[in-house]
Amino acid sequence: MTELRADLFWSFRSPYSYLATRRYRELTERYELTIALRPVYPLAIRNPDFFERNHPNWLRYTLLDVVRLAEFLGLPFASPSPDPIVQDMATRRIAPDQPHIYRLTRLGQAAARCGKGLEYADEVSRLIWGGVRGWNEGDHLARAAERAGLDHVQLDAEAESQPRELDAELAANVEALEGSGHWGVPTLVFQGEPFFGQDRVEVALWRMRQAGLKERD
Repeated sequence: MTELRADLFWSFRSPYSYLATRRYRELTERYELTIALRPVYPLAIRNPDFFERNHPNWLRYTLLDVVRLAEFLGLPFASPSPDPIVQDMATRRIAPDQPHIYRLTRLGQAAARCGKGLEYADEVSRLIWGGVRGWNEGDHLARAAERAGLDHVQLDAEAESQPRELDAELAANVEALEGSGHWGVPTLVFQGEPFFGQDRVEVALWRMRQAGLKERD
């Protein structure tokens, strides 16, 4: 039987994406399963007024929730330094100049082209959300790429030289995400069925087992 396949729509700015990624990666290591990472720009880029439209309690609750979920899952967690999105958290306004998120997301798509997107997302998100200060400096990203089995110089060259091509692929990812019936991340799509949120990993596994998912030899 050939491996089952699923798509994972994912964002570098989403703490919930970080909290789900290691578990999805472990599924691909344990089961005859391929999960293709399909990065998207975060809602702060796709819909800049997203934060302004949300209930005032939304941000406070989200921060509380992700910290306790990380503790529950045994994952390191800290507010990113720097934040992948430059944003005034007091006003929730998004800055027009964004030095990190475009590069990061294009790097993620370049990694996905190599079939190593999930591994790359896992390693880099552990830098961003796992408490590494200055994750964008020095050799942090290069070492993360190496741990994922990738060459950072090659990825960076693609991100620098092919921004339009990569952005077209990223736009197609958003279209596919919304076509699946959802808009947020992380969303795993298996056989056309979306599973949104870090708390749907086990539900997605249950569905894939129904479809004949087997453990690797």
